[in-house]
Amino acid sequence: MRILIVGAGAIGGYFGGRLLEKEEDVTFLVRAGRKNQLQENGLYIQSVNGNVALRPKLITEKENTASFDVILVSTKAYHLNGVLDSIAPFVGENTMILPLLNGISHVELLQNRFGKESVIGGLCFIESTLDLEGNVVQSSPIHDLVFGAMSGERTERIEQLEKVFSGTKATFRLSDDIVSEMWHKYLFITTLSGVTTLMRSPIGPIREAIGGTETISHLVKELATVMRAVGAPIRDHIEQVMQDRVNTLGYEMKSSMQRDMEKGLQVEADHLQGYIYNLAKRENIEVPVLQMIYSNLKVYERSLIE
Repeated sequence: MRILIVGAGAIGGYFGGRLLEKEEDVTFLVRAGRKNQLQENGLYIQSVNGNVALRPKLITEKENTASFDVILVSTKAYHLNGVLDSIAPFVGENTMILPLLNGISHVELLQNRFGKESVIGGLCFIESTLDLEGNVVQSSPIHDLVFGAMSGERTERIEQLEKVFSGTKATFRLSDDIVSEMWHKYLFITTLSGVTTLMRSPIGPIREAIGGTETISHLVKELATVMRAVGAPIRDHIEQVMQDRVNTLGYEMKSSMQRDMEKGLQVEADHLQGYIYNLAKRENIEVPVLQMIYSNLKVYERSLIE
């Protein structure tokens, strides 16, 4: 299968690199500056799961080429609209678009543009970043990518994709219930990013602070209530599962949104907290903790343009 990785950043660069390491047919769609950097230095992955130096195939959006069998999208949500135009020339009749964005609202956006049959579900769990030289640095044993048909069916093309993904030095797992898994991750990441950006702290001191654990618990309950109200397929007792998961996180664990905020970068407030806040308003559900978190993020975003 011909695989197109949109970008060669911390996520796309890692998973695309692992597939390329396995000698799959992988091409990276990158901007001109990143293309020059990779042509000069190659794609280097520094990882606790094994280092690798690669010379990937590279294209920019202005280059004409045939369609791809799979397009993996791992951009930030606020860049997605631009990505839609960039990948359009590479989407064929049977192309599978695999998004790895946090949240859930991007699925409808992709489906509206390319059709429901073209979009499959996906998510990932990984701690990775780019260093100053543009190398991918991956520092945790966890490097999991989960994918599956939105319908839950094991179609012929999904099973073919599973074969292509197998045998890599990363964990690629086919899910028969990817929609539920995406909502569960949405619940987790919205909670973690919300409390860490609100309190400007890693999760450990938040858990120890007066009212910290209670704030986390209230937020999880608010989010789960809204999700159930709109028919999201989340598990019974997911609130306790998420609370337990937050309690087992490392003391110095920070969300990627918090790290972006510390760097003065744009954040995915509307895509994560804002989307579910608007669902709560539509359903007339009170969400005071979520509202406080979302307000905090919007104040931060305003400071970026002042």
